[in-house]
Amino acid sequence: MINYYIYAALARERSNFLLREAQAAHRADQWRLHQQRAGAAGAHRSPLRRLFRWLRRAWTAWPSWPGRAAGRRVVLRDGSAVLIRPVNGDDAPLLADGFARLSPQSRRLRFLRRKDELTPAELRYFTDVDHHDHEAIGALDRRGGRGVGIARFVRDAGDPHAAEIAVTVVDDWQGRGLGTELLAQLSGRARAEGIRRFTALVSADNVMVAALLRRASASPVHREHGTVEYEITLAPREQPGDPRGEPCGEPGDGRLAPLPG
Repeated sequence: MINYYIYAALARERSNFLLREAQAAHRADQWRLHQQRAGAAGAHRSPLRRLFRWLRRAWTAWPSWPGRAAGRRVVLRDGSAVLIRPVNGDDAPLLADGFARLSPQSRRLRFLRRKDELTPAELRYFTDVDHHDHEAIGALDRRGGRGVGIARFVRDAGDPHAAEIAVTVVDDWQGRGLGTELLAQLSGRARAEGIRRFTALVSADNVMVAALLRRASASPVHREHGTVEYEITLAPREQPGDPRGEPCGEPGDGRLAPLPG
């Protein structure tokens, strides 16, 4: 998985590439003008310049190009800004820092039990994802660069069209709409990977998340030992930008229940 710094290097390389293209095009124009003034029969278009133009069109049109996946800036309803991007294997320190800023209550609601720390194996599991069967997207504070939220899905081994979800927002960022944004973007990623149904196992006393799921048209399908399992059907989009089928509403604390591992 390419990390953020490689994305930045690719962006700089692209900028340098386009600058070299412009300089080459200028030199070609000067050469053609010289040829015309010298009475040349006519200057033909440089094959190298045609190649440059094709590469520039490919960069613009190919959404899976690494530099296009570096992240998306989002302004929340209170005016605060975050960068939402895919999680990668280098994000373990960010995840550990975010976990340390969760209150004991938030940790209990997230993991359905007391949880004082994340082990090295858990940090690897939560950050070393394949972005197909296991997807995770994180939110970074634009001002400080610290992790403030994360959402993930893990595909059901017995049903490739279903996945279990979890969303966590650090305490001092709850109530701003970040959980809603993360859940909506996670839904879009899930549909792109062929997932049509989410499940979420939630503590029975997690009132805020239960309200979020109900607003997202979730249905409780099972209750046991102080937990409630919900199910959300993801309707396919008719066209880009169509919000139908995405979970909506404000999660408040943004906490969903744990994933295995």
